[in-house]
Amino acid sequence: MDERSDHRGEIRDFLAGRRARITPERAGLPTSARRRVPGLRREEVAVLAGVSTEWYTRLEKGHIGGVSEDVLAAVAQALQLDEDERTYLFDLARAAKPARRATTRRRDVAVPPRVQWMLDSMTMSSAFVRNGRQDVIAHNALAQALHTPMYESATTDKQGRPNLARYIFLDPGSQDFFIDWDAAAIATAALLRAEAGREPHDRALRELIGELSTLSPEFRAQWAAHDVRIRHEGLKRLNHPDVGELELSYLSLDLPMASRAVHDLTLYSAEPGTASEERLKLLSSLAATRPQAAAPPRV
Repeated sequence: MDERSDHRGEIRDFLAGRRARITPERAGLPTSARRRVPGLRREEVAVLAGVSTEWYTRLEKGHIGGVSEDVLAAVAQALQLDEDERTYLFDLARAAKPARRATTRRRDVAVPPRVQWMLDSMTMSSAFVRNGRQDVIAHNALAQALHTPMYESATTDKQGRPNLARYIFLDPGSQDFFIDWDAAAIATAALLRAEAGREPHDRALRELIGELSTLSPEFRAQWAAHDVRIRHEGLKRLNHPDVGELELSYLSLDLPMASRAVHDLTLYSAEPGTASEERLKLLSSLAATRPQAAAPPRV
């Protein structure tokens, strides 16, 4: 299958999946007992979006390149897409447009020293920077101590750089480390799906997705769901080998870089006065006495 056909398949599966999850009742449409599809019919989406059934059918087959933003917005509203899903749909449309010049992937760039200084200044929060492929490209001492099982995993690359997706889906130990492993797996696959929409020509990303699809049935199932996530925050429960169970608040923030690179800064912290805070303080003390892993290579 060539790249263009593969892209049309992504559009088809995404739109069909979003259509299937919306019931007529949820869309405010009259219902009938006899329905052959679990969600809306194509003609119902067309009515809600204000386009013809033929036009929407063509769109759902992957012919999205020449569609105006106004029409895409109407389809997004008809399918009740959330903000991340809407962004993903627009990314797919941009990727489908004929390129006027050779399309290049955003280059990997080095983390500036000022970013590492910022990470190192955080002593009571685990902080690390990752790219869209889920490579951890910079971290502070507490992040390494908190994620010791990931840094010691055989899924790290030759330079010892961890990849969150490889660790979660390819290292069985991750299911002990992440107490809510299913939620972590769903979120990680959805983050990769969003990155694939932003960067459809990223060969390294496609190779990673291929590797995970080949080796992990769990990843294949999550990838087939076509869930999308861009912003990532909430509570994370970890079972750390040295200090036991931790319940931490985490937040990911965009960290714009040079050459169109988009990384995010992820912070883990504990609620003051809790047992998790005491355990995180203990980890911070342990981190101060242990040698850190070598910094990821500059790329």
